[in-house]
Amino acid sequence: MRDGGAVDDSTSVDAEQPAGPLARLRKHWLLTSAVALAVLATATAVPVVLADSGDGPPCQEIPASTRALAKDPAAATRALDPGDELTLFGAVRDLLMHENPCGDGGKVLGQVVDAATRAPAGGKPHTLAQARAAYAVVAAFDDKDVPAGMAPGLARLLAEYIVDANRYLSSDDESYTPAADATSSAPDDTGWTPYGRFLAPGEAHADFEHAQPYSSVGADPEALMAELAEDPEAFAILYDAQRAYLAYYLERLTRMGTDPDYHPEPDQDGTAQSTDTWVDIDLEHLADRVGTLMNLRARYAREGTIPDLAAFDKAVRQHTRGAYRAAARRLSSRPPVGDIAERPVSGPVGGDLMDGRHQLFTVLDAWTKARNVPRERAADMRQLLDDRYVRALWMTF
Repeated sequence: MRDGGAVDDSTSVDAEQPAGPLARLRKHWLLTSAVALAVLATATAVPVVLADSGDGPPCQEIPASTRALAKDPAAATRALDPGDELTLFGAVRDLLMHENPCGDGGKVLGQVVDAATRAPAGGKPHTLAQARAAYAVVAAFDDKDVPAGMAPGLARLLAEYIVDANRYLSSDDESYTPAADATSSAPDDTGWTPYGRFLAPGEAHADFEHAQPYSSVGADPEALMAELAEDPEAFAILYDAQRAYLAYYLERLTRMGTDPDYHPEPDQDGTAQSTDTWVDIDLEHLADRVGTLMNLRARYAREGTIPDLAAFDKAVRQHTRGAYRAAARRLSSRPPVGDIAERPVSGPVGGDLMDGRHQLFTVLDAWTKARNVPRERAADMRQLLDDRYVRALWMTF
């Protein structure tokens, strides 16, 4: 996604050498010798194998030990868990950072991420180690290009932790650890928790707002989403997750569009506090993400990052699972976060998939009608989705 500036190598040593097979062999021999010396000096394994990629830069072979992690979730979680103090973050970053993986290497790295951070099965909550690993992965790609083939795996991570990613606002020095355990994220006596609504009991949550003091380590799921959106499969995964989350969220609200778990204490004058404030904020964040996806799609088409918009849209539709509709009655279940994006579709997508506002309104309007939501509240909810979607759609990055 980022374009590097052209480099004038007319004065370099390589420019004076013949551009034939012997020159390439000499160049690779020198580089291989340097790597060999580094291995002898440090007595460590270097997970890089130089491969001749024609006129392009050498690619990096993914070590067999890393490939094995994709089929061993427990080992993958251990490998990507940076710890509460992020003491192992450097090792996580080194395992994932490959500028140009050979062959299917990028896809394999995405599979490793998925194995490390995904809940062990449907209905199972994320563990604290998995949530920390999710934070570390997002932080590892802060201001870094995503290797070819890895985008879908990273998109699945953001979908798997959609509640945690959507509540991200900005780095916060008071977010003390990269993940919150079930006790820290549990609702208080009023039913309030800053980690989101309708949380499953016993689940840990990635805290993407955490910023390690006195270092540059920080995780920004919004920035990572922007990197992933140029890949049609990743775009479809992210878009599906937001639409699934809207249906999941609405079907747990009261008929008045409020959080049934929140029971605020009266103010000093005896009046009750509002019960819909955080519902409105959650819905605004969701509309922000959908509007941002459509903003990125348009921007990448203008810039040429997406060279053929029609082909891109066709690919997104092929990867899209379908439509998500909220249940016609209120649900009291509190499933783990990882189950939200995996919910069954309710049918094929109706209308223009790339009209994000239409897709949001279709779900909301069907829900307000089925639940007989008061007209004023239904109109307010529709307006706040509209306002935030349009704001994100036209925002300049």
